[in-house]
Amino acid sequence: MLPTPSTAHVCFDRVYEPAEDSYLLLDTLSSASETAYLKERFGDASTTPPLVLEVGVGSGVVLAFVAANASTIFSRHDVLTLGVDINSFACKAASQTVRDAIGERENGRSVFIDVVNGDLASAIRPHSVDVFIFNPPYVPAELPDLTSHDKYNTVPEGKTATSFEQDSYLLELSYAGGEDGMVVTDRMLEQLPELLNSDRGVAYVLLCAQNKPESVKQRIRDWGPGWMAETVGSSGKKAGWEKLVIVRIWRDTE
Repeated sequence: MLPTPSTAHVCFDRVYEPAEDSYLLLDTLSSASETAYLKERFGDASTTPPLVLEVGVGSGVVLAFVAANASTIFSRHDVLTLGVDINSFACKAASQTVRDAIGERENGRSVFIDVVNGDLASAIRPHSVDVFIFNPPYVPAELPDLTSHDKYNTVPEGKTATSFEQDSYLLELSYAGGEDGMVVTDRMLEQLPELLNSDRGVAYVLLCAQNKPESVKQRIRDWGPGWMAETVGSSGKKAGWEKLVIVRIWRDTE
């Protein structure tokens, strides 16, 4: 079993704490079936190093896991890793998580680019992402009021710490997904065809049962010729809206 990166430095008052969804992503990405798939797709060292992007990076535990274990997951160590989060505190925390995890490897280190503070993948160049990872805010709950975002996204002027109200808002960003928990995910899925590398791009998206994953997968297949979506990981829970799945999305160009 591959080691889980340390997040001991992260303040979980305002940054999402790794939980069952995070660990399901780690287990799925390091499973025998997915490492075989990713090695076949990206393992040829003569090809361009793959760019891995995680949107909603949170504590950074998933991106750090991929960066630190690139040789095992991809069969190459020159993998490029990049993160995005709307929460600036998460960006800082995740950057340290990834750097620390990579630093613990003596040989074969992947390349960490940065964690960008932004809204979904709006700042990322089209068709540049080879592996996309997204653990969205999937809980069916009212979306946070973004009109206060700029004020809450930094330590208030003249203060040394954030307030309870501010911390609550920042955590809400990480779990509240609107109607059916799909409002943020739908926005991200709309960007995905233009985001992924046209030839070899693949995405891993986490969904809960109330997100209606079977309907989501069919909607992706309806994007057009070659688009594929399959469940490649699931939580141990057998019932209830909190049952989690990982859906792999890709385009078969052959």
